[in-house]
Amino acid sequence: MTNRDFIKYREEYGSQRLDREKMLMDPIKQFRHWFKEAELAGVKEPNTMTLATVNKQGQPTIRVMLMKEITDQGLVFYTNFKSRKGREIDEHPKVALNFYWQDLERQVRFDGALTKIPDEESNQYFHTRPRGSQLGAWISQQSEVISSREYLEEQLKVCESRYQGQDIPRPPHWGGYHLMPTRVEFWQGGPHRLHDRIQYSLSDEKWDLLRLAP
Repeated sequence: MTNRDFIKYREEYGSQRLDREKMLMDPIKQFRHWFKEAELAGVKEPNTMTLATVNKQGQPTIRVMLMKEITDQGLVFYTNFKSRKGREIDEHPKVALNFYWQDLERQVRFDGALTKIPDEESNQYFHTRPRGSQLGAWISQQSEVISSREYLEEQLKVCESRYQGQDIPRPPHWGGYHLMPTRVEFWQGGPHRLHDRIQYSLSDEKWDLLRLAP
């Protein structure tokens, strides 16, 4: 495809404006407000986010995940601690997250550091998952090379037999991370690519609000 083939993919934004004076002083409260508006607008899986981590060679990696909780301090998601992302988080706990709600012409970006949540909280969430997902957490050696799809299905049968008729415990290698942001940016699409960008930066335990150029 040539550059011309992509010219047709151009949307003109500008359905809403973002005024700094109307933003809440706490970015988590502002994010809750936007998240509720995304829910009310019928955005499919508004908790879908992109997570960026970096390895010891400085190579960034991104993947799409699901946020599972908004706390007063930040955001929570769950994963396999032995996965590629888990290993990279162990080496460099600073990460970036991005939410994109196309229907609302909005993005929210988070920078911050991750910590593991207490085991009890991971246990509680794990037992709300469908039984199939619980079994999957046991058999998936996430990010590792496997021989075939059939290998996975055979491991699933073995795991089903092992826990037949009983509750499935949470694997020790699976649990939650809590992001405590130090920077949050709210982006609202604007006409002529003059987007509205409001950034929150944490300084001395207080949030400073700044407008950024698009």
